[in-house]
Amino acid sequence: MYHGMIKIFNILEELENFAHPSLQESYDNAQLITGNPSWECTGAILCLDAIEEVIDEAISKKCNLVIAHHPIVFSGLKSITGKNYIERTIIKAIKNDIAIYAAHTNLDNVIEGVNQKIAEKLSLKNCKILAPKKGLLKKLYTYVPHNATNIVRERLFQAGAGNVGNYSECSFKVSGIGTFKGNENSNPYIGEKGQIHEESEDKIEFLFPAYLESKILKTLFEVHPYEEIAYEVLTLDNIHQQIGSGMIGDLEQPIDTIEFLKQLKYIFKTPVIRHTQLIKEKVQKIAICGGAGSFLLKDAIRQKADVFITGDYKYHQFFDADNQIVIADIGHFESEQYTIELFYEILIKKFSNFALYLTTVSTNPVKYL
Repeated sequence: MYHGMIKIFNILEELENFAHPSLQESYDNAQLITGNPSWECTGAILCLDAIEEVIDEAISKKCNLVIAHHPIVFSGLKSITGKNYIERTIIKAIKNDIAIYAAHTNLDNVIEGVNQKIAEKLSLKNCKILAPKKGLLKKLYTYVPHNATNIVRERLFQAGAGNVGNYSECSFKVSGIGTFKGNENSNPYIGEKGQIHEESEDKIEFLFPAYLESKILKTLFEVHPYEEIAYEVLTLDNIHQQIGSGMIGDLEQPIDTIEFLKQLKYIFKTPVIRHTQLIKEKVQKIAICGGAGSFLLKDAIRQKADVFITGDYKYHQFFDADNQIVIADIGHFESEQYTIELFYEILIKKFSNFALYLTTVSTNPVKYL
């Protein structure tokens, strides 16, 4: 629980600890879009889209922070004259000192993010990332005098090193003899300057997510006793099982395909599901991707999903199911609507007495007759 005055940066720090901005896709704009992080926060509106009506809602509730899933600004604005809904929203937010923050594909890409919330609504079990990403893990090697190993290791764990899947405080240690000789300008922790010294040292190594590198190294430099620290950081090609696109999991029991689609329609409050041919009588393995997920169809087929649930499918893309899977397009907004609940759950744990409001504005631009 957080005590004291809450600044906007306190709120954003909690969101970014959950889904670091570096995990967003290259085209994205997940960040603070308007406002000042040092402002005292008077309350937050949680939404999918920070449109004008949501800014009006923030004004009426005296909230100066709007947390959205979709960035209102994706690319640079060359002028801000109010000629479209984006510019009008930005103008209204700035005039009323309202900060807009977006957590988008970074929130999609973490294992407990948008897709986990969808899986939770469907009661899926054995869930895992559908398309894990590569190149997001690094490994640190460092050499520590034996009597300092435990404290160095503990502090690096606290900084976020050594988390592997469901396990924490993971490291490897091997002991050996290190040698060094300091020159006349040195100030050795052990031994005498100008003399070669042998020391019993431990080589310790840790995995860590790439975005924590500066924090990990800062911690290492603070806690390591040596004046000059020997260390190596390597970028790994390993798949990061907790970061990536989409999710796949299992229903508790196989269910009639028609019955599953009816349940899907009810849970996600959609008037219509656009789907391909129902090629199986029953389904159990379900792949999902909030928003626009057609790029994951091959992954869903390769992992033998019975159904792939997403939004924004185009006519010709439905042919790609090729009688191997059922594509179920439930709509972009409909698939991501529970992201607002996810925002609330992330923040309420730390800010239990803070004004958090789930928007009452339906920001879905698609209407059904």
